Amino acid sequence: MVGAALVRQLQQENCEILGVSKADLDLRQQADVSVWMQRERPDIIVIAAAKVGGIGANAASSADFLYDNLMIASHIIHEASRQKGVRLLFLGSSCIYPKYAPQPIPEDALLSGPLEPTNEAYAIAKIAGLKLCQFYRQQYGCDFISAMPCNLYGKGDRYHAGNSHVIPAMLMKFHAAKMQQDPAVTLWSTGQALREFLYVDDLAGALIHLLKFYQGARHINVGSGREISIQDLAALVAETVGYQGKIVFDPSYPDGTPRKLMDNSVLHESGWRPKTDLREGLHRAYQDYLLRYEVLEGAPNAAAA
Repeated sequence: MVGAALVRQLQQENCEILGVSKADLDLRQQADVSVWMQRERPDIIVIAAAKVGGIGANAASSADFLYDNLMIASHIIHEASRQKGVRLLFLGSSCIYPKYAPQPIPEDALLSGPLEPTNEAYAIAKIAGLKLCQFYRQQYGCDFISAMPCNLYGKGDRYHAGNSHVIPAMLMKFHAAKMQQDPAVTLWSTGQALREFLYVDDLAGALIHLLKFYQGARHINVGSGREISIQDLAALVAETVGYQGKIVFDPSYPDGTPRKLMDNSVLHESGWRPKTDLREGLHRAYQDYLLRYEVLEGAPNAAAA
């Protein structure tokens, strides 16, 4: 999702875009990464590749989340350090911050307290990537920077029954319920947790802005600056899909971090602002879901395929 959004944005810039699929390059293999980098010789690298998923996926595959993301970051960052003049941007996540971080979360809250247990493995891998960038910069003078976005959604999102993040999971559930005329939809958690969401094309614009203008060693938060409860988000997604049944929350499932609003003042003061509000972004995401899965009104739901 992020890589595709970056390509869309970079097509408006004066650059040659080098892309590679995971079918053609396993970023977990150091030798393969080295061969590709030596052959292609990129001037700028954005590490958007990652193993990602929601609370359920993180809990079920924590070792895989830690290992895969550690290897991806380590191999690319190390190989980039061996080439002269490479500018690199590492993409992390807001989950790097402590579960009970001050709100809004400033960049210096990093490592100030325990992490949220439900995504600890992923967070540790992203903290390691961030620190690798800082230490390679410190020791070798590498032009490496890091950006930590809030929760992302939009065109190209992953729709999977067990591994989706909250917005695509809700879009699938409410669409299926609408098509099947289900009287109610049950969602995990109490619905009281607060989250910040950013449309993926806005993130891509922010990353290009940072590549052009940011030179600091400190990682930078990237977010919309607006938060919403999961309960209110569910109502908004149901409205977007056109589902009119009852929404039920099951408190036997975890909420995750109670609140996760980022302090985006450093980025905003540099001149960047998001362009897409949540209502419009959800509409675009739902239209993309319908197009990608060929789900037509009145046709069987194809989301589980």
